[in-house]
Amino acid sequence: MELQHKVKIALVVASFAALTILFTARRRRKRRSGSTSCYLRDDQKPQYAFKRVLADNSYSAFKHLKLNMNKDNDVNSHPYESEILSLLENSSPELNFISERTDLTLSDTYAWVETESQLEELVDVLNKEMVFAVDTEQHSLRSFLGFTALIQISTHKEDYLVDTIALHDSMNLLRPVFANRSICKVFHGADNDILWLQRDFHIYVVNLFDTAKACEVLSKPMKSLAYLLETYCRVATNKMLQREDWRQRPLSADMVQYARTDAHYLLYIANCLLFELKQVNENSSTDDKFNFLLEASRRSNMTCLQLYSKETEGSPGESAASSISSRHLNSQGGSALISCKTQFQDRVRRLCAWRDLMARVHDESLRYVLSDQAILAIAIQVPKSTGELYATIAQADLNVDLSSSPFLPSPSSVVCSHLDDIHCLLHDNFGDLDRFFLGILQNCIGSNGSCPLSIFNYALLVKYNLKMMTISKHNDRKNAKQISKKASRELFVQKFSCKSPVYHNCRIYANDGRLLCYCDRRKLEWYLRRELAELVADDPPAIKLLFEPKGRPEDEGNDFYIQSKKNICVGCGEGNHYLRYRIIPSCYRIHFPEHLKSHRSHDIVLLCVDCHETAHAAAEKHKRELAAEFGIPLFVRRVVDTKEAFDMAAEPSDSETNVHEEGVSPLELRTAAMALLRHGPRMPLKRQEELMLVVMKYYGRREISEEDLERALLVGMSPHERRRVQKKKGLAFKHSPQSVFPDAEHQNGACNIDTSTVDNSSVDVNNHMNSDSGSVSDTCGPGGEEYHEDGIRQFCQRWRQVFVAAIQPRFLPAGWDVNHSGRRDFGEFSLYNPKKKASPANERTI
Repeated sequence: MELQHKVKIALVVASFAALTILFTARRRRKRRSGSTSCYLRDDQKPQYAFKRVLADNSYSAFKHLKLNMNKDNDVNSHPYESEILSLLENSSPELNFISERTDLTLSDTYAWVETESQLEELVDVLNKEMVFAVDTEQHSLRSFLGFTALIQISTHKEDYLVDTIALHDSMNLLRPVFANRSICKVFHGADNDILWLQRDFHIYVVNLFDTAKACEVLSKPMKSLAYLLETYCRVATNKMLQREDWRQRPLSADMVQYARTDAHYLLYIANCLLFELKQVNENSSTDDKFNFLLEASRRSNMTCLQLYSKETEGSPGESAASSISSRHLNSQGGSALISCKTQFQDRVRRLCAWRDLMARVHDESLRYVLSDQAILAIAIQVPKSTGELYATIAQADLNVDLSSSPFLPSPSSVVCSHLDDIHCLLHDNFGDLDRFFLGILQNCIGSNGSCPLSIFNYALLVKYNLKMMTISKHNDRKNAKQISKKASRELFVQKFSCKSPVYHNCRIYANDGRLLCYCDRRKLEWYLRRELAELVADDPPAIKLLFEPKGRPEDEGNDFYIQSKKNICVGCGEGNHYLRYRIIPSCYRIHFPEHLKSHRSHDIVLLCVDCHETAHAAAEKHKRELAAEFGIPLFVRRVVDTKEAFDMAAEPSDSETNVHEEGVSPLELRTAAMALLRHGPRMPLKRQEELMLVVMKYYGRREISEEDLERALLVGMSPHERRRVQKKKGLAFKHSPQSVFPDAEHQNGACNIDTSTVDNSSVDVNNHMNSDSGSVSDTCGPGGEEYHEDGIRQFCQRWRQVFVAAIQPRFLPAGWDVNHSGRRDFGEFSLYNPKKKASPANERTI
């Protein structure tokens, strides 16, 4: 025995030595390579495919569904509170769960719901039911907040398993059914299910019967579902399967059996409990014959009033740190010295704060990142190297009971990816830990971070709050908000600001030596490549045209084009960063005649992030004012074929109503058309039919051809975007899109409605300018020059006035004017000359 003991000690020492050498070598290789990579680069989790997440991993509060958008956004307001309260006030609830099943045996057939069409069919089924049973399975080990991985729904006739991972972004289809007060939903122990459905899908349950609440009212010896299954159905279930990884697809046969069992028998159990509640009422001596039944109903629907909220702490990991420290110090019986006690508590707080941040960044649970036992072991005896740190965590986790979490590696992938951060956190004395954690955050998911950005962790940077990231509790809240805004601003600047100067201030001279304009280098190179100009200066570059241009700026009474421009914000003069800002939004300008919209540099200015935000807010407000003024919706509700739109414009209002009721978005249409053109013959027939239906909606449900598919690829794009897409992707379209997308100058009256645009208000405003205004021509035929442009000029002036009023710019280039006409004629070599545009040989290249 003594020999065996010595062998065990020798093995442990050898293991420690080997691990230390291994991680020292790995750390040296990492330093030589000079770069790190997060494990998530190779370990993609299913939730990263979600396109929309209601509860991210930031410290911001959860926002509940708002049914009335005119009300203030109150996070504590239940969207269906009035409906639930009316159920609570009902003195005689109508509950009837009589099952039509004569045989409770679980059959081999069930419905697996994993496509949107299947989910829509399920919704239709549930809308016809008076009652159905529901259960959910959640996954929490590899997610910070957890997410619903499966929903089991059972009716009297069939069991449905809803794959909420595949259908995560479409689960809102179930929202009206669960909120329908005339349909009763049967759960068992619904407290958590209610919150999970709110958190993941904004699904709120109205009219609930909870069999666990009924057990409470009936004073059952136990209220677990396993007890009810055995008591009423003689069915045994293995609750250990609840801890399985419900993310896996396909589910094992045992997991399918377990999931179905939880919901399959629930309606029968509810009916048995309902019968007992009525029996107790009849045998009771109270005057209220519905006392027990009412109490069960009241307790069930009170559960529906719960609202999901994120857990908040004074600082990250504070409660965990307090729990770990108190448990250890109590076990020591107060024998530790005060100085040692303080150091120990400080280490625990640091490690818990780091664990909390890493769990949010990587969307992992706290127990997956670092166990409490590992934190305690590190805080008691601080490892001197990363190799020793690795070994300490591994040894501590050997003593952890892994029966509840059999999937946990030790140390975790998070720890292995960030060992240096933990080592630095333990050994360096920081004057400001907040700055250290912010540095870690930037290193992980900043502009050049090692960890991939996702919908779960992006908000950590955007909504970074210093108050939540500090170990001290004495930070000022006002200062925290300023730091949060600063971090958000810096991220926006890194991602979206111009990466090079916009204005090169190159000069173009006429052949007589008069200055025509300032421009960028690309435009100069365009003239030189075509031998239309000669270089006359190098620094800064200048060219002289070898032909007579069509008109000159000074002849038009506007010297804006012959002024050099500074690369600074025109509002405040900020020069470190700037973004292009279009004073007249593109959704309106694309409908202008070509000769008015082609020369647009006057209405594109540079703004810093702060001024850009101010200008954008003012522009959105003005868009709403325009929508109200002209009596039009702000956004288009559907896309229709242009020919169909012309027919609808001449039909009664019923047809106009249909335009809003049915249709597809431009992106959905283009995606479907591209998939059919590229992979149609190789697709499964069912998927091919689904995509074909999307395209047919656009064409009024008529039969479509390959020509229709090719034209659908360009729906919703401006002419410039269509040219760019064709050139960039090398698309050789056989048919001209002009019949579907007539040019703005070829439209008038109702024909000016371009329903392919995203912003419908721009279409109707343009229609108003070209048809309704008294100063506008009604005779703009194809190729016509007879434009009365006063309406468009006034429209542009209004936008410039909005911009000036919002920004009050002090650094606009000389010659910039609210009343700028915007009209310039096309010369012989102009890219916008209709003759040049008609010739493929003169395709625009700049």
